[in-house]
Amino acid sequence: MTVELEILTWRDTSLLSIFPFPWPHTSLSPNGKLLAIVGDNPEGLIVDPNTGKTLETLSGHFDYSFASAWHPDGITFSTGNQYKTCRVWDIRNLSHSVAVLKGNLGAIRSIRYMSDGKYMAMAEPADFVHVYEFSKGYETEQEIDFFGEISGISISPDTQALFIGVWDRTYGSLLEYHRRRNYTYLDSFL
Repeated sequence: MTVELEILTWRDTSLLSIFPFPWPHTSLSPNGKLLAIVGDNPEGLIVDPNTGKTLETLSGHFDYSFASAWHPDGITFSTGNQYKTCRVWDIRNLSHSVAVLKGNLGAIRSIRYMSDGKYMAMAEPADFVHVYEFSKGYETEQEIDFFGEISGISISPDTQALFIGVWDRTYGSLLEYHRRRNYTYLDSFL
């Protein structure tokens, strides 16, 4: 199966190009110069979105991939895999991933970076969302554990909220988590 990828401009909805690729999951770098493509193959691709030319091949996953996302710096990006892993890549050296993050239950199906670049969230198909701190090399993690199938995750543009879509007949909902702030300087007023 070949999927046709349609490239649209941001300023209008005019069609720029159509490129056939064997896999359907894509994410565009923040500067619009690179496209990460993953899907029904253990390898992924880095593609020039203007020409459709494959620039690099990503090797390291052991199974099919379902998600990718770029850090706001445009240098780092992540790919989520059916083998319960998320690999973090540095565009300057794609010979190996810089980190391998593990899930608990199933494939990593959704990945999002906060617009300020401080945190990355990844979601499994059910029950678990993991939040990692970028500045600490993804070593600091918070795990959100709940009951239900996950339809996706999103982060508010102001980076203050994480939204988790729960798709479940009984417990279907939208969960909203807010960043906790530590304002210890206010304690001096008490």
